Amino acid sequence: MGHEGADRARELEMFSTIARTGSFSAAGRALGLTPSAVSRTLDRIEARLGVRLLIRTTRALTLTAEGQSYLAAARRILADLDEAERVIADQGAPRGRLRVSAAFSHGRLCVVPLLGEFVRRYSHILIDISLTDAVVDVAAGQADVAIRFGPLADSALTARRLGENGRSVVAAPSYLQRHGTPGVPEDLLRHNCLNFNFRRAEPVWPFRRDGRDYALTVTGTVEANNGETLGQLAADGVGIARVGRFSIVDDLAAGRLVPLLEPFNPGDVEPIHAVFVGGANMPARVRVFVDFLAERLR
Repeated sequence: MGHEGADRARELEMFSTIARTGSFSAAGRALGLTPSAVSRTLDRIEARLGVRLLIRTTRALTLTAEGQSYLAAARRILADLDEAERVIADQGAPRGRLRVSAAFSHGRLCVVPLLGEFVRRYSHILIDISLTDAVVDVAAGQADVAIRFGPLADSALTARRLGENGRSVVAAPSYLQRHGTPGVPEDLLRHNCLNFNFRRAEPVWPFRRDGRDYALTVTGTVEANNGETLGQLAADGVGIARVGRFSIVDDLAAGRLVPLLEPFNPGDVEPIHAVFVGGANMPARVRVFVDFLAERLR
């Protein structure tokens, strides 16, 4: 910005301060100037515009109609300048509030455990995380970053692949001791199969035999809205579940769950993406968080 532009910005700030404080002396104290310097600046603005902006009396300063219009424009321009500087500063140094939306189980098991490392690395970023299985509208500003499972709908949003989620049929050794171990998928028809209760979910599990994919309808005594709950019930010996492997990693490692029917696993996996508003004005806090997730979740 040249000298003339800088002078205009200072004039706008001074006029806004005069209107806010109600006197030249108060405006001068706020700006570190003498009352006479403030008055001279106002005279210069009025002379350039050819209109009276303020009516001066011994008791008060009153805005004219032109002064009110000039004040509204001054405040708008100053706000735009502040916002422009905030955006540029934010792009240079990651800071500010970052709103993250993640599915309940995946967020609790995979994302939340990483946040301590992230905030130690970026101490000027405030993480505002919500765990919900509802789909939030990132484009409408409901979140800065959302972690999504499965195919993505076409949109203007930017997506960064973070990994993938495979599924396995699992049960606890105690359940298998009581009810036997299924050798082929059709054996599940005699077992208590735990299912999801989503409206879009159907009580069918996919399998593959001799290169052919098919679905088997199963039934059970419990339904739940997340794989973590189904995995926990399976680990407690309630029944057999088919869930995402991310939600049962510890149970598999500890032997509390064992995989079943792996030769018939169809190998279906769903991609995991971070979804956000990209582009040249993407805040640095979004960029570094997505980079961090891509690094740590792969």
